[in-house]
Amino acid sequence: MTHAAFSVHPTPIGHALVVVTDEGLAHLEFLDRPLEEAVQRIGLLRHTVPEEDAAATAGVRAQLDEYFAGHRRRFDVRLDLEGTSDFVRGALEAIARIPYGQTASYAEIAIAAGSPGANRAVGSACARTPISLVIPAHRVVRSDGSIGEYGGHPGRKRFLLDLEERTSSPDPSGV
Repeated sequence: MTHAAFSVHPTPIGHALVVVTDEGLAHLEFLDRPLEEAVQRIGLLRHTVPEEDAAATAGVRAQLDEYFAGHRRRFDVRLDLEGTSDFVRGALEAIARIPYGQTASYAEIAIAAGSPGANRAVGSACARTPISLVIPAHRVVRSDGSIGEYGGHPGRKRFLLDLEERTSSPDPSGV
């Protein structure tokens, strides 16, 4: 059984539930339901009971703050994608390669993931990614250029895209 720790962190788009395991960041979601329900669901999926531990999530939380302040372009955390299928993992890896401040269509991600025509499946992978924001599903848009839903919260997606557009000038540090 893998050890899991969690904390809740305030962000400009809502409170983020951050869950880490011994392998890395396992879950990051913006809470739309009671915390206890979210933690219980993650525990069932991961076959462990996450314990509240702010120290264990401190590195991720610091990077979230840097991102929202416009200072971080890329997250530098190990990811724990246990339980994701090969297709979903491939789609998430393709999404993670979308540069800061840019977007790609669901169709482009399907091609990059090796499954041309799997646009809807890419949409499902975006909607179900256990690691929102760090895997930048907000950068995936519809082929017609409209932004889409982002888990039923297009306002959050618009905020993230606007933030990246405002702060996308080259950063000499590469962070």
